[in-house]
Amino acid sequence: MKNILIIGCGLIGSSLLRAIEKKKISKNVFVYEKSKKNILKIKKLKLPCVIISDFKNIVPKVDMIIFCTPMSEYEKIILRINKYLKPNIIITDVGSSKESSLKLLKEKLKKDISWTSSHPITGSEVSGPEFGDSNLFYKKWCILIKEKNSNKKHLIILSKFWKKIGSKIVIMNSKKHDSIFSITSHLPHLIAYNLVKTATDFEKKKKYALIKFSAGGLRDFSRIAASNEIMWRDIFFNNQSNIIKVIDLFIQNLKAFKKDIEYKNNKSIIRKLVETKKVRKKIIKLKQDINKPDFGRN
Repeated sequence: MKNILIIGCGLIGSSLLRAIEKKKISKNVFVYEKSKKNILKIKKLKLPCVIISDFKNIVPKVDMIIFCTPMSEYEKIILRINKYLKPNIIITDVGSSKESSLKLLKEKLKKDISWTSSHPITGSEVSGPEFGDSNLFYKKWCILIKEKNSNKKHLIILSKFWKKIGSKIVIMNSKKHDSIFSITSHLPHLIAYNLVKTATDFEKKKKYALIKFSAGGLRDFSRIAASNEIMWRDIFFNNQSNIIKVIDLFIQNLKAFKKDIEYKNNKSIIRKLVETKKVRKKIIKLKQDINKPDFGRN
């Protein structure tokens, strides 16, 4: 590719920028970033890109556009770039929910333009270009979304692109994607936010300085809860129906645990604890984590 445009240069965008440079995937990488703070960081870090402030002169020249913004930004950007898009351009994104955004795209995107959605399963609780890492996608899954009207040629090109920067590819439709990640990613983040809120509410009510006594459990949940609030608000709203369903399931199971504790139901609670421990072994077996105490932390 000659020219790639990255829209949004935070953690994921800047990691893509570094990976593209490292693997020499594109001759030129352009970056559109609305945050003045992030622009200063990009310049200070001397990241290998050309920062643009206007789409008019660049969009017609690029071969691929990658949206790395919060999903709530998609519509306004699409409306700004629509008239400059050429029919064969490849457009993708890195958003964590798909059905809602694809409906929006169908309504707002120029009719002769294809959008092939991606979801690299990686990231961190930190955000900003200073945290970017060219190896962020190495040996991580990347989901490519295939629907009935998907552009097969673009799907092949994007598959090669993600593989070149180290990702492992899985293809599925948006409905399956949003259902899976509502339970594996979205609900855990929601629980983390709620647990930390519950701890701080408890601290205020009891007037205990309990945060300094954070055990491993609260510590680990607090790391997840430090994630970008705009990004996660967008995910919760965009995958609303699936998240509500898994919240209901979580509440149902929480009530069952409460009942076991209330009535000291030894057999029931031991069975649940033993069964759920097996998930950790499965995650390690699938190489989604390493088998070291304290999650491999130093």
